Amino acid sequence: MIEKRIINFDLKMIKESGQCFRMKEISDDKYCLVAMNRYLEIEKIGLEAFRFSCSQEEFDSVWEEYFDLKTDYSKFISNVDPSDEFLTEAVKYGSGIRILKQDTWEMIVTFIISQRKSIPSIKNIVERLCVKYGDEKECNGFTYYTFPSYQVLGVLELKDFQDLGMGYRDKYILKAARDFLYGEIDLEYLNKASYEDAFKELCNLYGVGIKVANCVLLFGLYHIDAFPIDTWIERIINIIYDGNFPRDKYKGYEGIIQQYMFYYARGINLK
Repeated sequence: MIEKRIINFDLKMIKESGQCFRMKEISDDKYCLVAMNRYLEIEKIGLEAFRFSCSQEEFDSVWEEYFDLKTDYSKFISNVDPSDEFLTEAVKYGSGIRILKQDTWEMIVTFIISQRKSIPSIKNIVERLCVKYGDEKECNGFTYYTFPSYQVLGVLELKDFQDLGMGYRDKYILKAARDFLYGEIDLEYLNKASYEDAFKELCNLYGVGIKVANCVLLFGLYHIDAFPIDTWIERIINIIYDGNFPRDKYKGYEGIIQQYMFYYARGINLK
């Protein structure tokens, strides 16, 4: 166990921000997470104090990077145009959100699954997929399942996905797994590529369009200039900004701004 003081870090906000689907609330101010083939529990123990169920070495090598804790998010918040009432309220409302640096393959599969699915449905499908095809592990008496690799999924058949609730998305995931397995797309290349090159490569995947590609770029490859447009963001742009959100004001980190917008719009149920 280690304890850390962290500003602009809210576990509930991160869990509900639509970027990760294997984080659960255990009790008030305490959450668990399966990521990077590991299990972690995090508890808020003070105003800006948190307890992590890992060693200092694991925190330094895995979780500090995963939660993007070296980035000063207060600078993004303070740079918001004060005349923009909606965005000013959005960054206040979601000030504890951070962009997680998640596994690229997991994000590809997760956001393929996310198409026309609610967040609870996505979580359920992802968990069933992990239980069925991930590795079973144990941490401090808790059994969890890792996210299955493309090497595992790529040798399956469509029938093997039938009881997972994926619907038409199963063929997209199977084709993506086989593309990586047989070298049609290189994961290492994606992890090193520029935004433009990675976007082009992701859109070559069967079933991956502009929105899913940008989600993978933002939440898996940490291109914080990616700006996924789902129904909530489209609604904000049309209702609040008359069809023209000023992305240029936030050039280079508009993906972070997008997360504040998304979380706030869902929170107030913008219509």
